[in-house]
Amino acid sequence: MQLEISARHMELTDALKGHVTTRLEKIRVHFDRVIDANVVLSVEKHRHVAEVTLHANGIRIHGKESSPDMYTSVDAVVEKLERQIRKYKDRINRYTPRKGEDTLAFADEVFESGDVEEEPEPTFETASQHRVIRREKLPMKPMDIEEASMQLELAEEPFIVFSNVETQQVNVMYARNDGTFGLIEPQF
Repeated sequence: MQLEISARHMELTDALKGHVTTRLEKIRVHFDRVIDANVVLSVEKHRHVAEVTLHANGIRIHGKESSPDMYTSVDAVVEKLERQIRKYKDRINRYTPRKGEDTLAFADEVFESGDVEEEPEPTFETASQHRVIRREKLPMKPMDIEEASMQLELAEEPFIVFSNVETQQVNVMYARNDGTFGLIEPQF
């Protein structure tokens, strides 16, 4: 296991490092490949925050917990990660891929409207008001829609970008406010 422990606004003691290492060793038994773990321990006023990100078997699992004591925070975040891993493993065991060439049918409706006003072309002045402040490269793993939904639940991120195995196109799956997922597919 490759373990990276960092501390913010506190001193990282050997006892705390040892506690984090022994607690994360429990998670190692769930995976057959190398695990990369990034642990960030921080103190914010009277809260001790433990944040762990695991990369194992091609998945990313993230957990964050806080409490008045750092050891309690570490224990709580490891328990949270174990629950997420068990949930993921249960879904993997229950998952059965589709057999044959099942196609998904979508109902398309076309509405006709009267005269449509065209929007003016954006000028350089309006286009320059928007600027990119952060660029991030995301690894795109080929997966089907079910696996993407599992990854999105585990990652606790607002969206996931993936290469759809069925269509060979880049798709985006996002979490909706009602607890369901939305899928964005390119139209050519």
